[in-house]
Amino acid sequence: MTASAVDRWRELQEQLPGSARLLAVSKGHPPEAVRALAGLGQRAFGESRLQEALPKQEQLEDLALEWHFIGRLQSNKVRGVVRAFPVIHSVDSLALAERVSRIAGEEACHPQVLLQVKLRPDPSKGGFSAEGLLEAWSALAALPHLSITGLMTMAPLEAQEEDRSALFADCRALADRLELADCSMGMSGDWPLAVRQGGTWLRIGSALFGPRPTSQDGAE
Repeated sequence: MTASAVDRWRELQEQLPGSARLLAVSKGHPPEAVRALAGLGQRAFGESRLQEALPKQEQLEDLALEWHFIGRLQSNKVRGVVRAFPVIHSVDSLALAERVSRIAGEEACHPQVLLQVKLRPDPSKGGFSAEGLLEAWSALAALPHLSITGLMTMAPLEAQEEDRSALFADCRALADRLELADCSMGMSGDWPLAVRQGGTWLRIGSALFGPRPTSQDGAE
């Protein structure tokens, strides 16, 4: 962790309103980088690959960290993710939510879940449409082993500033309609737009840790 990374963390903390929380996306970065940010007071970290996250968590188990899963959640990885992550940002269908709830019950845990929504055409991403989420809401809300706390969305890569801002506003409005407190939206390049539209979790990786390989799984 370089001095500039420390400075970036402090600058972000100064800019964020009290309603927004920083989720430091540590995917692709070593445990030492996480430990350095934790030493500054950062507690919430996001990972998107179970096989990378588990050894990292083991090396950092002496720290009181809150781990968030932000990657695409495959059905065969649900049990491992439920065991390792108390917060999951990427539940993108009723069938997946039902599976997470069932396995969480078997594992005697109760994860917080943010439902992934796709509010603009984007072939590279999945998620509930607004209409599909409203139709499934009664069934989702009745799942016994989940705490659904909010929505998560990502803007299409080609979206311009005005389009991103409108997308974030739509996500916030949908969350409000469902009386959900959280919106996980905004990444390194567009988090100020998300904050202005009511984002509460900002998934920021490269703006904190420096460059890493481009990903399409929940953060940049």
